[in-house]
Amino acid sequence: MPAADPALQRDLHALYSDHHGWLCGWLRRKLGCSHRAADLAHDTFLRLLAREEAIAIHEPRAFLTTVAQRVLANHWRREQIERAYLEALVHAPASLAPSPEERAIVLETLLEIDRLLAGLPSPVKRAFLLSQLDGMGQAEIATQLGVSLTTVKRYLVRAGTQCYFAQALD
Repeated sequence: MPAADPALQRDLHALYSDHHGWLCGWLRRKLGCSHRAADLAHDTFLRLLAREEAIAIHEPRAFLTTVAQRVLANHWRREQIERAYLEALVHAPASLAPSPEERAIVLETLLEIDRLLAGLPSPVKRAFLLSQLDGMGQAEIATQLGVSLTTVKRYLVRAGTQCYFAQALD
C-alpha cells in the first residue's frame, strides 16, 4: 500500500476522522442507500490511500466530493454495464447460461474493456468491438458503420493505441 509515509498516513487519518461521516451522508443522499454509501465512502478513502504524494487540501469537503464523484461515476458505469450484460443473458438460450463464476469473469472483462476504451468516441469503440468481439473484417465494419475503409482502419489504430497505452500505465 503506497501510503507508507507517516505524514501522509496522519493526513489521511485526520481527513477520515473529520469527514467520513459527512461523506457517507453526502453519498447516501445521492444513492438513497446507506449501505452502498458506506461502501463508496470506503472506496473513496481507498483511492486516497493508493496515492503516493502528500495531500495538501485547503477545502477537504470539496476535495472529497471530487474524489467521491469519480468513484460514484465508476459505480454507475459498472451498474450500467452489469445491467446490459444481464439483459443480454436473458435473451440467451438457457443451455448456454454461464455459471456464476463465468458471469463474474465476463463482467470483469467487460469492465476492463470499458476502462481501456474510456474517452474514445462511440464510433471508434464500436469499430473496435465489432472487430475484436464479433470478428468482423474491416470492410464489413465499414459497411456496418457507414464509413470508409480508411476511416475504419484509422478507428482501429486509434482504439488499439488507446488500449496499449492504458495497459502500459497500469
